[in-house]
Amino acid sequence: MDGLVPASPHHLVRQSLHETLVAPLREMILKGELRPGDKVPEEELCVRFGVSRTPIREALKVLAAEGVLQILPHRGAIVAQITEAQIEELFPIMAGLERLAGALACKRATDRDIARVRKLHDAMMAHYRAGSEAAYLHHNRLIHEAIFDLAGNATLSGFYQQILTRINACRFILRKNAEHWQKAMEEHDAIIKALEARDAPRLADLLEAHVNVTTVEIARAAVGRGADRRDTVADKGAPKPARRAMSKKVVDERSI
Repeated sequence: MDGLVPASPHHLVRQSLHETLVAPLREMILKGELRPGDKVPEEELCVRFGVSRTPIREALKVLAAEGVLQILPHRGAIVAQITEAQIEELFPIMAGLERLAGALACKRATDRDIARVRKLHDAMMAHYRAGSEAAYLHHNRLIHEAIFDLAGNATLSGFYQQILTRINACRFILRKNAEHWQKAMEEHDAIIKALEARDAPRLADLLEAHVNVTTVEIARAAVGRGADRRDTVADKGAPKPARRAMSKKVVDERSI
């Protein structure tokens, strides 16, 4: 004890402040307020949370360490974008977590718990039929989080939130085409029925496939659209001769 130097009150307050900011900043990303590729508006965040830039930047460093943000020289922080390599790395982990959560939820959930998930599912279905995609995505996320809550394993839920934040753009924010949207709804209908039947093996299989197939397809479509947008921007900014050569290269690569 004699050799320890007590931390100053200023240090303790600042550390507590930036740690407090991490959660709401992460939630802004999950809700789509800050989308993949967006520059993080530090000044606006300072006004919003009533703090100086120092705790904001410290919180951004924490999120960068998690892989949620990228901090670029002379540009500041931007929300990380999903890549093909991350799809290969992260989605199998998410699928495994979902599988385990489903199996545990079937064993531990009460009838009231399952009724609550059914209510969320019915609301999500109503938003789907109304074409209200933002509300649909919100309820979609609530359903998956509810299944993890019913699993009753805090460590499992912690891993889920960490991975979820890194792939949020393709899980609960990214706009789906009509085919993907319908397929996701059909899978959710099967998921809720398996939960109500407390069929743990089936629910585990359904949740794992829901991530490994449908969600991966949506993610890869997003990566492809992002690459197309980057090609278009580069194409518009190139001199005319280079523009023609660039377009030919894209066609050739996509024909392979």
